[in-house]
Amino acid sequence: MIHTDAAVVTSFDEPPHFLPFDLPEPKDGEVVVDVLAAGLHPRVRSGASGAHYTSTGALPLIPGVDGVGRRADGALVYFAVDDTRHGTMAAKAVIDQRRTIALPDGADAVRIAAAMNPAMSSWVALRRRVAWTPGASVLVLGATGNAGAMAVQVAKLLGAGEVVAAGRDRGRLALVGEAGADRTIALDDASADAELADAARDVDVVLDYLWGAPTERAIRAVLTARTDRSRPLDWVEIGSVAGPDIALPSAALRSAHLRLIGSGQGSIGPREYLAELPSLVDAIGEGRISVQTRTARLADVESVWSEPEAPGIRTVLVP
Repeated sequence: MIHTDAAVVTSFDEPPHFLPFDLPEPKDGEVVVDVLAAGLHPRVRSGASGAHYTSTGALPLIPGVDGVGRRADGALVYFAVDDTRHGTMAAKAVIDQRRTIALPDGADAVRIAAAMNPAMSSWVALRRRVAWTPGASVLVLGATGNAGAMAVQVAKLLGAGEVVAAGRDRGRLALVGEAGADRTIALDDASADAELADAARDVDVVLDYLWGAPTERAIRAVLTARTDRSRPLDWVEIGSVAGPDIALPSAALRSAHLRLIGSGQGSIGPREYLAELPSLVDAIGEGRISVQTRTARLADVESVWSEPEAPGIRTVLVP
């Protein structure tokens, strides 16, 4: 067994505790790394609460889905895991070398650990789930969250002709506008539906981090205003922060060329994800995707877990 200190979930009703933990011995193709940085993403929180759709319900577990580590030979790597029990928020991790990307010496481990997971959601969605064409127009629903704000940057980086950003936090919306959104829409405004209809009537892709009631209203507004309803509209469901379900009128699917698509674990295979990682690492490392971070010690995970997230800032646990 590999002995390590880790953030350990012993109950889905409590934050993780800093405890010793025994990891399984590496199998063929696996190695042990010293973890240098692991991001506290919403995906990590949902896994630690047993709420994520991949959760097996087995306890105890170490949360964390990705991180930056150093191998025994000194090489720096970004790595992702698909093990729901042995995650990345530990001093050491057992990783599959096929799920790693080599990083250059001097790479910013905290920056990469903070940005890869949220940026990956839109990067992979646009590169793997739709027939992406540079110059296409994009609506980002939920653009004031970390992943949504990065989606605006990613869409522009991949060649979007116009990006419309919609969200509730007006202060964050202003920052998203400065980061590249061509139009911004405040979803808490009474005129939001009319503004969506005007700004997004002819978009080609919707990246939806909200779902729930805001999506129900947005689908109606956009489809009703569409200039040419036979023009394809790829609506990509990525997150569900506003609710897990929607009521979708059957007419929405018959009266317009609406294609509802999901993007996440299961809808995209591991090989497809891995194929996208090198170029995304490069974009983050070169500063073409911006991210704000704060660091906290792994030993302080219990108190950090209970603190409210600062808007626009991703927490990263370090040794």
